[in-house]
Amino acid sequence: MKKYFYADLSTEKIRELCARSGIDVSKIEKIVHEIETNISKNGDDEIRNLTEKFDGVRLENFAVSQKDFENASNLIDENFKTAIKIAAKNIRKFHEKSADKNISAKIETTTGVECWRESRAIETVGLYIPGGTAPLFSTILMTAIPAQIAGVSKIILCTPPNKKFEQTGFVAPEILWTAKFLELEFENIFRIGGAQAIFSMADGTAQIPKVDKIFGPGNAFVMAAKSAVSPRVAIDMPAGPSEVLIVADQNSNAEFVAADALSQLEHGPDSQTVLIIFGKNSEKKSDEILNKIFDQNEKLPRREIAKKSLKNSFILIAENFDDAIEFSNIYAPEHLILNIKNADKILSKIKNVGSVFVGENACESFGDYASGTNHILPTSGFAKSFSGVSVNSFLKKITFQKVSNLGLKNLGPTVEILADREDLFAHKNAISIRLKNLKK
Repeated sequence: MKKYFYADLSTEKIRELCARSGIDVSKIEKIVHEIETNISKNGDDEIRNLTEKFDGVRLENFAVSQKDFENASNLIDENFKTAIKIAAKNIRKFHEKSADKNISAKIETTTGVECWRESRAIETVGLYIPGGTAPLFSTILMTAIPAQIAGVSKIILCTPPNKKFEQTGFVAPEILWTAKFLELEFENIFRIGGAQAIFSMADGTAQIPKVDKIFGPGNAFVMAAKSAVSPRVAIDMPAGPSEVLIVADQNSNAEFVAADALSQLEHGPDSQTVLIIFGKNSEKKSDEILNKIFDQNEKLPRREIAKKSLKNSFILIAENFDDAIEFSNIYAPEHLILNIKNADKILSKIKNVGSVFVGENACESFGDYASGTNHILPTSGFAKSFSGVSVNSFLKKITFQKVSNLGLKNLGPTVEILADREDLFAHKNAISIRLKNLKK
């Protein structure tokens, strides 16, 4: 990891450090476009060929069967089931409390004119659950639970098949049992991965229903496909490689900081960890943390992935906490860990971040699995303008207005003037004809 001193950084260098590698769509867009074109022409037959090519499984029917559900349940131990139940309880509790589903109060903007806004659930959503190197069953909790709270009527789930899970229909039993526990319908769970899953849900095929909005993380091909379909179907947010920014000082536990850094770096070779150390002995503390990172990583099974992602990461030495947070707000991280004392007293200074972990015990792992908050968060600096997934992500807002005769009389002439000045005389006439009728 390279080391920089914040006080020495130019504006240009700060901008450079905050830039993400992101996803180079140009390298894969040709392949993704070809997949989209072939699915559009050949539908399920092309999906079947792609699934065999990329996942090594030949499927006639993509949907999971009830037998798959039952087999998965038999293969799952009680400890896992209990853990999922606890995590689901916390996630549901947090999202229910934070849901903005209440009908807004009616506002009388002019005497006789009432305006208000109401929420309606998106009718059909598609959830993409990665299942390649690791089955991300936790993402089912993070997407299906808020969708259910919002009142989504139909949830479609796509996850890539894996040959080693033949006993459960080529889908990891953890994914199937979690879906069953959340009462998702097995006939709406499809064994399709990659870009083909995104295009299938975006446009619909003979077997896969078309959805109104797509949620969930994925590899570069999945992200490129989501970007490609976004002009015609909504997606949760732009996304890139996962990232964390950790703020520490001389009193921070070096082992904790190192462990948090590695928990992010093991996601993939394009992940990034940024360490900001401020205050006295910050250089010495940074060296201590770096040594702990190397020591801990040697004991981890995904150490080679972490070694690659370390090349994307860096350490920043800052004079004080204000400088650390200033950089963090410019960087806008997906995750921000404040491994410092009294961290909860300075939260008002934080402006741009997906999710904040306050204090030395609040490691990112809690948010990823079971604290209750959502782990689908904006990356690549998009935390400046996007929020993480919530119940509101599955809702749309509808505005209403109701005009009485008194309201027509009071506000109608104003609208006539405005419409006239824009040369939209049919707009004006729609008011004028009513005012004339009112006089009668």
